[in-house]
Amino acid sequence: MSRNAASHDTTPCPGCAAPALSRRDFLARAHMGFGALALAGLSQQWALAAKPNRPPHFAPRAKRVIFLFMDGGVSHVDSFDPKPALDKQHGQPAKWRPDTLSQAISANRKWLKSPWPFRQHGQSGLWVSELFPNLARVADELCVVRSMVGEVPLHGAQSLLLHTGRAAAAAPSIGSWISYGLGTENEQLPGYVVLNNDWIPNGGFQNFASSFLPATHQAAMVRAKGTPVDNIHPADSMAVQQAKLDFLRSQDSAFARSQGNSAVIESAIANYQTAAHMQSLVPRLCDIAGESVDTLEMYGLKRANDFDTSYALQCLRARRLIEAGVRFVEITCPNTHGNNSPWDQHGQLKLRHAENARITDQPIAALITDLKTRGLLDETLILWAGEMGRTPHSAGDDGRDHHVSGYTIWMAGGGIRGGMTYGNTDEMGMSATEQPLDIHDIHATILHQLGVDHERLTFRFGGRDMRLTDVHGKVIRALLA
Repeated sequence: MSRNAASHDTTPCPGCAAPALSRRDFLARAHMGFGALALAGLSQQWALAAKPNRPPHFAPRAKRVIFLFMDGGVSHVDSFDPKPALDKQHGQPAKWRPDTLSQAISANRKWLKSPWPFRQHGQSGLWVSELFPNLARVADELCVVRSMVGEVPLHGAQSLLLHTGRAAAAAPSIGSWISYGLGTENEQLPGYVVLNNDWIPNGGFQNFASSFLPATHQAAMVRAKGTPVDNIHPADSMAVQQAKLDFLRSQDSAFARSQGNSAVIESAIANYQTAAHMQSLVPRLCDIAGESVDTLEMYGLKRANDFDTSYALQCLRARRLIEAGVRFVEITCPNTHGNNSPWDQHGQLKLRHAENARITDQPIAALITDLKTRGLLDETLILWAGEMGRTPHSAGDDGRDHHVSGYTIWMAGGGIRGGMTYGNTDEMGMSATEQPLDIHDIHATILHQLGVDHERLTFRFGGRDMRLTDVHGKVIRALLA
């Protein structure tokens, strides 16, 4: 008898009324059961995801995060990493040093000094360039990391790496992970909000997506201009809208009972309810009419009409959102001059970096001051970061190119040590030579401050336990207060 014939043998087994099942028949009949097992496992994770305000792994120092994304990459040697040797070598041919981690330097490039002088500020003596005069006034709150290292000098890949821990798409954003891990402090609001300044960065919406995490944890987008959120104003009266919600709940609940597993469907119902609550809460939170004149002036919302105040508006909204219980808020930069990335100055460095700084510097410093005054800074961790830095050399005399072998970010609040620098680049600003870090270390440190062990925050997907930091990352305790 052939192997194929034997696989379909239906001879009854001794003592059995039914014929024996071959392996093929068993698998054919059981495949729906396997699907049910998979759905059950997934539903357990979705049920967990639907619970608001889940407990952390250990006592947190911070409760929430505000991420100030400097899309395009601020030049580290023009902001927080002064290089006197670069000043001395200005205009001289730039040469690659094989003993560093830096990228190779092509021919005909010259060292380019910063057009902005640096000075020390605060009791800490933190070095800040004249590009950021307002941040200089809160220097003692800043923890400046000068030794960041990326993977590839491409905006899209680096932006995704910064947001998701992976340089390729289809991974959850850090905001989604934090929303999934901790939930929201306010059941009527999403846990993750992006305050969008009419600009989607390279890498697209994947920067803000939940990917394989439940869709409840992807970012809710709030615009700076026009209607903050689509369909935020109900077309029906509250009575009619509630009747529709009740009808949807009854239909979905009946379907859930027929399936024998309701966790996923209950998550969808919860989404409907959250959306309904947002119709009343979001417009109120986005409306700053009740803020004092002093507050509006502090953020820069009373400046000249020809000045773009959208970033200032979003910084003030960020404070209002975290006060209301949103767990993670990101603010994007406005794309005021039509560049692919606002801080991406291959040319017109002095003009455009100064313009971007004028738009963001005062509101960010005001946000730090405002949070501190209200007693919120200690429990709110602020991250200021672009996806890369800029080269200390140039083919011209007023521009810098992509740079990932050594660049700068900073953090403040949330139990982070203020008034300090960590790590360093070489004398020309080319490579991280002391205490190099990658974004997984920053992600691990942020999660730690939120009371979350980055190795334990996992989601089963594709046959493995996925996490934000993948197989990387360490908590940088030197940054902690």
